[in-house]
Amino acid sequence: MIMKKEILLQLQNISVYYGGVKALDSVDISLDKGEIVALVGPNGAGKSTILKAIFGLAPIHSGKVLWHEKEIEPIPHEAAQRGIAFIPQGRRVFSHLTVEENLEIGGFILKDKHKLNRRIEEIMETFPILRQKKKAKSGTLSGGQQQMLALARGLMTDPKVLLFDEPSLGLAPKIAKEVFAKIKEINEKHKTAIMVVEHNIKFSLKITHRAYVLNKGEIVAKDTSQKLLKSDVLEKIFMGKLV
Repeated sequence: MIMKKEILLQLQNISVYYGGVKALDSVDISLDKGEIVALVGPNGAGKSTILKAIFGLAPIHSGKVLWHEKEIEPIPHEAAQRGIAFIPQGRRVFSHLTVEENLEIGGFILKDKHKLNRRIEEIMETFPILRQKKKAKSGTLSGGQQQMLALARGLMTDPKVLLFDEPSLGLAPKIAKEVFAKIKEINEKHKTAIMVVEHNIKFSLKITHRAYVLNKGEIVAKDTSQKLLKSDVLEKIFMGKLV
């Protein structure tokens, strides 16, 4: 018996404009429960705009965002309450605050202090390095540790969906590999659905189940990650041969 997939998140015919420039053109995307989906493509393809549109940070001109097959209006604080977490690119930690204080901010919707402390302990079990650095100012952490902290902070609300924008940006290949291993671990251990934008196609397609290829605001290909790795679509996109 084939189990029916549970669709958590859908974008239907989404278009986004910045001023007079169309950043997304009639995009359709879905994210199922427990899967990791990659958004890949050249710079300016619209990948990060998709994450921002889902989280209410980009102006949607037309189309629908559906959560559990019901249309929603994307608003950041409501997205967090629904169970959607967004980790923007650039390792945006509060450098003047400790690791623990950063995690407390990530758990802002947890009003009960005991629940908050318990969640911090759970997070630190997943990220042992953060336990070691618990009282350190986050600005003193290495780039890789800051990215782990950004990821951990995004998980504080125990989200059903994690939107992750360029997790390997500015990291050495070895550290980036560790970050991606942690993303895969979180998906497998907690069944968190993850949508990841990543310029390093090799890293992203190795851990993701499916991928969408974007170019100039449009989806030009979609398939399992393994099939896309074996195809020539990515080469054509990045060589400018597919328009």
